[in-house]
Amino acid sequence: QVQLVESGGGSVQAGGSLRLSCKVSGYTNTRGSMAWFRQVPGKAREGVAGLDSEGIAKYGPSMKGRFTISLDTANNILYLQMNDLQPEDTAMYYCAADQEAVVRAFGNSGLTTAAPLFGHWGQGTQVTVSS
Repeated sequence: QVQLVESGGGSVQAGGSLRLSCKVSGYTNTRGSMAWFRQVPGKAREGVAGLDSEGIAKYGPSMKGRFTISLDTANNILYLQMNDLQPEDTAMYYCAADQEAVVRAFGNSGLTTAAPLFGHWGQGTQVTVSS
């Protein structure tokens, strides 16, 4: 059984930092299969960052330069380092796993469009940024 468990969310002031973690179990090949998304109530899920099989990262437009995605394959933990957080980054953050979805996201579809293709999701961790 695949399980993705996020942690590390919290409340910070604008300009602050947080590091999210996603512990993956039951999924045999995390390399090239992982991504982060976020969602605000009433809005569609938005792609934040993904990693392809060669470790190349892809970021949403407003995250590039502030967020860094990384994967500890030895321990099956996906990370998202978020710096210079702004109030508009307030959302529930989810990690997701699906190798085919990552391939599509790095192709023509992009992360946000590929979101429905991901077969495995965590329960989410809330990030709240105050001004």
